[in-house]
Amino acid sequence: MILSRLRPKRRFADLTEAEILALAISSEEDDARIYNQYAAFLREEQPASAEVFRGMAQEEDGHRARLLDRFTARFGDTLPLVRREHVAGFPDRSPLRLNEATSLDTLRGEARLMEQQAERFYRAAAKRTQDAETRKLLGDLADIEAGHDTLASTLEEHHLDADTRETEDQAQRRRFVLTYVQPGLAGLMDGSVSTLAPIFATAFATQDTWTTFLVGLAASVGAGISMGFTEAASDDGQLSGRGSPVKRGLAAGIMTTVGGLGHALPYLIPHFWTATIIAIVVVVVELWSIAWIQKRYMGTPFWRATLQVVVGGALVLAAGILIGSG
Repeated sequence: MILSRLRPKRRFADLTEAEILALAISSEEDDARIYNQYAAFLREEQPASAEVFRGMAQEEDGHRARLLDRFTARFGDTLPLVRREHVAGFPDRSPLRLNEATSLDTLRGEARLMEQQAERFYRAAAKRTQDAETRKLLGDLADIEAGHDTLASTLEEHHLDADTRETEDQAQRRRFVLTYVQPGLAGLMDGSVSTLAPIFATAFATQDTWTTFLVGLAASVGAGISMGFTEAASDDGQLSGRGSPVKRGLAAGIMTTVGGLGHALPYLIPHFWTATIIAIVVVVVELWSIAWIQKRYMGTPFWRATLQVVVGGALVLAAGILIGSG
């Protein structure tokens, strides 16, 4: 195994015609598997787009069958073991790592790149073969790959009307909101509001900026860890469709910490009133940002978001200052 990894890759120019056909067959097989993987990924929430990729996979299977028939007619039944990873300079075909953040546009762009690479390969392969029928087949496949944008458009027209496309786009936005925005927003609200009282109470009680910063740092990190674990443990995402608990937990934990650190960091400034004024300005920006995010992604009316976040946060801030001043 180690020796095979160390073995140098072969140059495309050194491949025989049989090996070129074998390479084409294995490449079409890889492409079909990738398109089927994309189709399976989209099947539940974007079934029409899944059918588009399934149709493209079937097209690649058809190419593979034509190439295999040509190979059998010329060289028999035994295919040489030649794959893209064995050939120097051959484009990698590692599929995307699919997750909740993978957009349909990303998959379409990846498919377009795959077809462009396949076209270049077939044109280069056609120049390397001496058999007229094989050269014609490779040239035809190059033309087909070049026209796959048209194929994709035709399949989309067949499977994706305007209403279906809108429904799938909404499903994709919903998945993004449920996995990242919602837990992140909850964490930002918790970190921004829950740490106001202890930070400003410490600030006005001690008027020591370094002590205030340490209290804020401890409160922010502690709240982030707690919020992250709580979110991850609350729902595995299987029934709710809210996505990976790890990703939701990270979003909630990180944003909780960021929310608290925003008004703790100014206390690294040694001058108390300068640090406090900057911290209060940061708090105002945080609270209005949270209200805007609620309106933008959660559909909350702006007046309600303002009442919930800005007014509530202002009351917590005032409570911390009063307690610390007392």
